Order: sequence, then structure tokens, then C-alpha cells
Amino acid sequence: MERPPFLRAQLGGLPRPFWALWGGTLVNRLGTMVMPFTGVYLTQSRGLSVVAAGLVMGVFGAGSLVSQVVAGVLTDRIGRRATLSGGMLATSAAMLALGYSTSLPAILASMFVLGLVIDVYRPASNALVADLVSPEERPRAYGLLFWGINLGYSVGMTAGGWLAGIGFIWLFWIDALSGVVFAVLVWRAVPETRPEGSHSAGGFLMVLRDRVMVGFTLVALGNALVYSQTMTMLPVAMTKVVKLTAGQFGTAMALNGVLIVLVQPLASGWLGRRDPARTLATGLAVMGVGFAMTAYVTTTLGLTVTIAVWTAGEIMTAGIAGAVVARLAPPELRGRYAGLFGFAWSLAAVLAPLLGGPLLELGSRALWFTIGGVGFAAAIGMLLLGPAIRRR
Repeated sequence: MERPPFLRAQLGGLPRPFWALWGGTLVNRLGTMVMPFTGVYLTQSRGLSVVAAGLVMGVFGAGSLVSQVVAGVLTDRIGRRATLSGGMLATSAAMLALGYSTSLPAILASMFVLGLVIDVYRPASNALVADLVSPEERPRAYGLLFWGINLGYSVGMTAGGWLAGIGFIWLFWIDALSGVVFAVLVWRAVPETRPEGSHSAGGFLMVLRDRVMVGFTLVALGNALVYSQTMTMLPVAMTKVVKLTAGQFGTAMALNGVLIVLVQPLASGWLGRRDPARTLATGLAVMGVGFAMTAYVTTTLGLTVTIAVWTAGEIMTAGIAGAVVARLAPPELRGRYAGLFGFAWSLAAVLAPLLGGPLLELGSRALWFTIGGVGFAAAIGMLLLGPAIRRR
């Protein structure tokens, strides 16, 4: 049966191995149930204090910081397919180890290993897309991956909340099984694409000598610091300061996933044909506006409006950042470049609560105007990098 013209425009022209990678990513995100409920699991199921649970999450963050650098090197040295599949199998083992850990030392060890391996697949996945897809189609391909991640995550979150009521161990097993499926699917259906000579391409110093990439990594850090507030300070501010209920906050936040699932596939092709630096800068500025508006939120409706604004910015940036990294990176260093980009997001996950907490103590306006300012600073940085990126 022939696809309608719209579907051909959105889905056509991408190689079959890309769709195997996309399908594996979707399955993995459908099974991502543990991390959103980790705090609840640690305090309720394992009886840890809030302080101890914070320590465990900090250890996870430390592992995550190391993860992206190591994964970038492995992607270039041993190959994209081996790194991705191996990382997912290691994640599945770490998930089960955490699920059956009962003492604090065992939980800390499991969480550090989980932080180390859970995102190993990201540099490998980014490098695979760059290797498999033509430069013209990369923004659309990265955008479709982003869409699949959000589609799977929304369903996984809903199912995870239901399964947590039955027993947390179910979450660990489903998460582990989805990782195994992802690993097997990539190993069987995605060819190794690592260029010859990548194993001897040098270390991270070669990436750090690329001033355009370092500048872009700082832009990515600003983007990540803004977005990370959705998982750190936004829930706290809305429930503790604005006094919304958890149900009201959850209902408003659901709009983010709905808009991405419905709008992002429609926009990815058109956005991919625009200048990447200007498109990304515009998206970052729109996100900055949305988060700055949060300072004036007093109702669920007001929160919904701000979410719609920053989600529009998020949709504009989806897929563009990955395409920029692929454009900047020599083929033999794509894993390392993607690893440095991923490091910015891991660092932001650690810094966001450390910066956001004290700012929220000063007041909502101090927090949200600062976050909006970070978004605008990242947008300006992106515009300044535009000419250098276009020359590549």
C-alpha cells in the first residue's frame, strides 16, 4: 500500500538501519520506568531518608558525568554498534542490581554504575545517525529520534505509575528487558559504521582544540540548564510556592508531551531546511521567554500557557543540535564530539538543582528571570557561532 504524500515527505528517504535504531530507541523509552520514580522508590520501598536519597542521586550524577566522555571514546575506538549494544546490556544488568539492592552501600554502588552506563548509547546513537544519514536529512532524522523518545517516554511514564502501585520490581524488570531488546535489535539490524582509523584518532584533546565545538558545547550547556528546570525546580515551585496540587501540575505538564508528539513530526522537515544556527537560536530564545513567563504563574491555566510557549521552543531545537554536532565533527571523531555534547547535558543535570534551589529561595522572579536570561544568552551565543558553523 502506497504511503500518502505527507508520510512520504516525513518518513521517506531515510535508510532502513536508521529505522531499526529508531525502533530500538522507542522500545527502550517505552520501558523507561525506573528513573522518573527513583526518588519515590528510594524513600518508600527502601526506606531511605530524603538526605540519603539525595546522596544516592548525587552518586548517579557523578557516574553520568564520566559516562559521556568514556562513551564517546568507546564509540570511536570499538565501534558504534558494539558501544550501543554493550551499554544497553550493562544498563539492564545495573537496573536489576539496583532493584534487588537493599543496603545503602549496595544501592550507592548500583546507582553509580547505572549513572555510568545508562546513557552510553547516546554518543553511539548520534554517531550512527551521522554515519547513516545524508547531511541534508540529518535534522529530520535527529528530530524523529527525539519524537520517538518522547512518544515512548509518555507511555512509559503512564504505565510506570500504574505498575509502581503493584510492585516496584516490575519497573526494574521491564526497564531491563527493553534494554536487552534495544541491544539485540541494533546488533542484528544496524551495520557497524565506524570509519577506518577511528581507533587511533587521538583523545578528547583533539575535540577540545575545536573552538567552535567548545563554543557550541557552552550553548548546549545553557540549553540544558534551562530545560533541566522542568525536572528540578519547576515541580517544586509550582507545588510549594504557587500551591498547585500534584495532579494539577501533572495535567499541565502532560501538554508538553502531547504537543511534541502531535506537532514535532509535522515541523521537523520544514525546520530541517532552515539555517541551523538561526533556527536553534530562535528556539532557545522562545524557551527563555516561556520560562521567564513562569515568574507570573498563579494558576494551572497560567502554567499551561508557559508550557505551551517553551515547548514550542523545544520543538524548534529538536534535531538541530545533533545535526550541528555531526556537521562539526570529522567522521573519525563523531563519537567524541557527541560525547562532549552529552557531557554538557550531564553537567546541567548536576548543576540545575544546585543553582535553582538558592535562586528559588530568593523568590520566583529571581529564579525564572535568571533561567530566561540563560536561554537568551545561549541564543546570542548560537547566533555568534552561526558564521563559523556555516563555513563548516
